[in-house]
Amino acid sequence: MSIDDREAARRHRHRRVRKHVRGTAERPRLCVYRSLRHVYAQVVDDSQGRTLVAASTAEDQLGVTGATRASAAVVGRVVGERALAAGLKRVVFDRGGYLYHGRIQALADAAREAGLEF
Repeated sequence: MSIDDREAARRHRHRRVRKHVRGTAERPRLCVYRSLRHVYAQVVDDSQGRTLVAASTAEDQLGVTGATRASAAVVGRVVGERALAAGLKRVVFDRGGYLYHGRIQALADAAREAGLEF
């Protein structure tokens, strides 16, 4: 299976999941994207089309580099803390078509430990 086929399959899974997962003002969507170099997470209110909170390994102030499980956990903790500071307690988790394993699971577990409920 080529890289293009895998990415197309991931986008197809993501579209299928997004039919059912919507972020509202009361319960926004925590969406995750991972690349070969970075891990990104953002909390989105789909009703207004606004990103409320975001964090990624591309930020210099986080002090982590690379797309490892440890750096994904740091991103999850930071996005959880920023969401709580913005007054958001409950979110809907959008894994972005990725398997709930490895970096995605580490990010979700760290966000839960930071105080987010999903």
